[in-house]
Amino acid sequence: MDPKTWLSREELASVMQRSDLKGAFLVASQWLQVIALFVVMAAYPSLPVWILGTVLLGSRLLGFGILVHECGHRTLFRTPALNDFVGRWIVAPPTFNNMRAYMRGHLEHHRLAGTAEDPDLPNYRDYPISRDRLWRKLRRDLSGQTGWRTLQGVGRNLSNYSRLSPEARGALGRAVLMNIVVFLALTAAGVPVLYLTWVLAYIFILPLVSRIRQVAEHGAVPDLYSMDARKNTRSVRSNWLMRALFSPHGVNWHLEHHLMPSVPIYNLGRLHRLLTAKGAYDGMRFETNYVHLLAAVSPR
Repeated sequence: MDPKTWLSREELASVMQRSDLKGAFLVASQWLQVIALFVVMAAYPSLPVWILGTVLLGSRLLGFGILVHECGHRTLFRTPALNDFVGRWIVAPPTFNNMRAYMRGHLEHHRLAGTAEDPDLPNYRDYPISRDRLWRKLRRDLSGQTGWRTLQGVGRNLSNYSRLSPEARGALGRAVLMNIVVFLALTAAGVPVLYLTWVLAYIFILPLVSRIRQVAEHGAVPDLYSMDARKNTRSVRSNWLMRALFSPHGVNWHLEHHLMPSVPIYNLGRLHRLLTAKGAYDGMRFETNYVHLLAAVSPR
């Protein structure tokens, strides 16, 4: 399906319009949410508050990944240079992300989605799966096994720093610098112990919410091997709480992103509403709840 056949020239121009102001707002709000969580945990130092803060920090770490993805597509801001700078220096370092390496594989995913050559296919090819198998995956994430393997990979890269490519060394160096800044800022505020919640969110929560987001996007879709994105990709019409936990910054509109990757993330909701109103989604069912969605992709 080509969405350009459904939209007027004016509508296409409106959804493809990029805004430095909107991009800056998303980046600033991302960091302000992180700061706000640290402030609350510092003001109310108790185990329940810190556990809740760690969970929410994990979702915010997912938000950094979403913004890396958007900068990699060069759609968050109007100019490629600003997308590259913010992606590499501001939003990729908190999660040890290498934006350029990530985008090389991600662009292949876009090019090959709906085929057996999709490089991301192993992540969702087997869905639907049994309820027991799904819970084993989620338990590995929540118990820290998945995150610990990721952290070990970071450690191996640090120990082999001199043998990494210049690109990988740069990404790793920026990540280490950013994490030092976060630790020093918390130390200056008198709460260095809160850096532990940042690390725990990376190990225990980020893998869990990332998996749920990924399964929601492509798991148990109508036809994984169809070239029609309406059949191989899913959007979720979720409420604000579900979006905050599993799909920050509008990434729940993943079908629209595959239909038109050049549309900025802050315009994907408008694209969804336009296509819905024009009948492009007639006969389609959209999930509204991530819990229900997980049940739907593991029916037995």
